[in-house]
Amino acid sequence: MRRPVAILFAAAGLLLAQAPPASGPLAKPLVYAGKPLPITPNCRPEDLSALGLSCSTEEPCRILLELTAAETVGTRVLLIGNLHTSSVTLESLLLASEDGITWTEAYERIPAATLDQIQFLDFEAGWISGQVVTTLPRDPFFLISDNGGKSWHRHPVYREPRAGLIESFWFESRKQGAMIIDRLQADENGIRYELHQSLTGGESWDLQRLSEKPIVLKHPPKTERSVRLQADSSSQTYQLQQRSGDNWKIVAAFAISAGECRAPETQLVEPEPSPPPPDKPEPPKAGKKK
Repeated sequence: MRRPVAILFAAAGLLLAQAPPASGPLAKPLVYAGKPLPITPNCRPEDLSALGLSCSTEEPCRILLELTAAETVGTRVLLIGNLHTSSVTLESLLLASEDGITWTEAYERIPAATLDQIQFLDFEAGWISGQVVTTLPRDPFFLISDNGGKSWHRHPVYREPRAGLIESFWFESRKQGAMIIDRLQADENGIRYELHQSLTGGESWDLQRLSEKPIVLKHPPKTERSVRLQADSSSQTYQLQQRSGDNWKIVAAFAISAGECRAPETQLVEPEPSPPPPDKPEPPKAGKKK
């Protein structure tokens, strides 16, 4: 839902108190003060190992930020995307702010996943699409909110692991929506695309049509946007911009470079020297015979 929001960022002193605490590095809010905000990656060894990454002290893994969409609901603005290396997706990212200045995470990061599209039907009902990205995108899912993006719940599209991504979706009411799945590879019958319908607000989906050719999802034209994302190559940032008359002004900026992941430092511990063996008692000296 993109609505005119003349007072979108007017309340500069508000914090996103309603957002649940995140389990990632942004558990504490970030405050934009003119310098690009850094998004710190999770570098859990188990996640790096599962992705096949070898991030050593000598050869660390460079992490980059990708923001894919921005959306507003009331005075709240939401940004979605992921953190990734040059070859693999590390984790998803959902940022939220009430004023464009103070930012926190509205949902925990999902390892190896990205968030792509977002829609708000009104001031409460919203959906975010995403998928896990390994060798191929797979296991598509939705994050669903019924309170204006204050909290989210994850719902998988399929009951079993499957390759594919959500190419597009649209909800015309709180319960009824449609979605196009791209399987990425055609099966033996040439089928690649799926049209699904939900009558439960995205909590479950029913297959409606299979196609060899792309399916176009019909929905109303997008309304005039009040905010937008721009990647700026000169500053190496993503800029969140707000419409101001015929112009756009920068509200916040996020550094594309998110730092590096390194193996945890291991410290060699010198073994404690073994205590010397106890002195053997000297045998008694034989006395002289008289």
